[in-house]
Amino acid sequence: MNNLIIAPLLIPLLTGVILLFLRKHIVAQKVLSMLSGLAIIATSGVLLGDVLTNGVGSYQLGGWQPPFGIVLVADSLSVLLVLFSSIILVATTLFTYKGLDLERKNYYYYPLVQFLLTGIIGAFLTGDLFNLFVFFEVLLMSSYALIVLGGTKTQLGESIKYVLVNVISSALFVTAVAFLYSMTGTLNMADLSQRIAEIGQPGLVTVVALLFLIVFGMKAAIFPLYFWLPGSYSAPPPVISAIFAGLLTKVGIYAIYRVFTIIFYHHPEITHQIIGILATITMIVGVIGAVAYNDLHKILVYNVVAGVGFILLGLSSFNEDGLFGGIFYLLHDMMIKAALFLLVGAIIAITQTTKMNQASGIIKHYPLLGWSFLVAALSLAGVPPLSGFFGKLALIQGGFLAEQYVFVGVLLLSSLLVLYSVMRIFFLVILGEDRLPETHNSGQIKGLVYPSVFLLVLSFLMGMGAEFVYPYVADATFTLLNPEIYIEAVLKE
Repeated sequence: MNNLIIAPLLIPLLTGVILLFLRKHIVAQKVLSMLSGLAIIATSGVLLGDVLTNGVGSYQLGGWQPPFGIVLVADSLSVLLVLFSSIILVATTLFTYKGLDLERKNYYYYPLVQFLLTGIIGAFLTGDLFNLFVFFEVLLMSSYALIVLGGTKTQLGESIKYVLVNVISSALFVTAVAFLYSMTGTLNMADLSQRIAEIGQPGLVTVVALLFLIVFGMKAAIFPLYFWLPGSYSAPPPVISAIFAGLLTKVGIYAIYRVFTIIFYHHPEITHQIIGILATITMIVGVIGAVAYNDLHKILVYNVVAGVGFILLGLSSFNEDGLFGGIFYLLHDMMIKAALFLLVGAIIAITQTTKMNQASGIIKHYPLLGWSFLVAALSLAGVPPLSGFFGKLALIQGGFLAEQYVFVGVLLLSSLLVLYSVMRIFFLVILGEDRLPETHNSGQIKGLVYPSVFLLVLSFLMGMGAEFVYPYVADATFTLLNPEIYIEAVLKE
């Protein structure tokens, strides 16, 4: 079954190459993109079951044994993220059928998304820090093209900032990798874990660990490195924003979780405490932005920032409940953020504005859209029995066990403000008096709502069927807390 590990990586890569030759055949591109997403769901689902049954698996490319060769590693955390990434691909592909103009589709939208997914999946599966850098660059190059797709003035302006931030981040990434290699002589994560454990993570290694935190923090948009995100995520079309919000920051979060549980876990009183402080400030900044703006896009992107803080708070607790809550909330956040951006995309298509005070009364004409937004808002805030509740409950338990009472207090207050920020949209735009443009077309909008309904149904099932999801998240948590399991699977000791 280890040979199956490379399949989720090869499927979008090969699909993207094929789609490059089908530029003028939009229908074929749609069909192949959908089949690619479904194939990744199937293979990652099978792989996830195998990991739960047989333990962590690894695949050596070219037959070179680690730590000298390139290795892909499948544990429950990485495969869960691959599975949920492919689900978001399917939902956003459905949205593009009516929610993306033909001009953007003709300019390689579908192959670019496949290459973006290749980089994302590669980052989740790689067991080597240098190859993590390589896959980051693959996804970033695709995102550079997607953020300017259509070439509007706003997109071009924000793309400059987005590219500049990521170029600096990539330079720091290479620097951090070089420092770590000079100290340990290896970049294989399992081998790094052993070697740093042998030397006890001296002060200089901890400094390098904090450099990695800066690198991944820029990509995850933690405080104070989030400044690029609000503009960059609100500039492209809603479907591209949904992909970015659902997937891109999550890759940075995953990298932080991975390196600070497998490699740099020996001095949590320094590294994890700093992560906790930054996560708490990130929550505060995120919710302040979410309640301060009257622009639909800005409200959602600042909620993305707040969500980053929620997830990283679980890592800072560094106990079973905290990590479980962080992983569970990460999976929930991927789906709900994508669903909310798609729903807001439908709202903008109806109202022809992003300002909350310029249109209202959507629910009278589009009840499915209105009630779907309410469900998404309640799930985002963690109202039971929706999926957000169980993740936040575990985060709170983990925080109490770690005696992080201030952090937990900020999480609870931030959750209320998150609910307030999205319920403002519901009351002012979804409800309210009937003030919609005369040109709105209910037949066209229906196709834009169904992808979000698909994600919301999965979120509801994830909440109601938490006992089904529990074994996979618990296994991912156990592996993070016991790095020797990961090491043994990779190095075959």
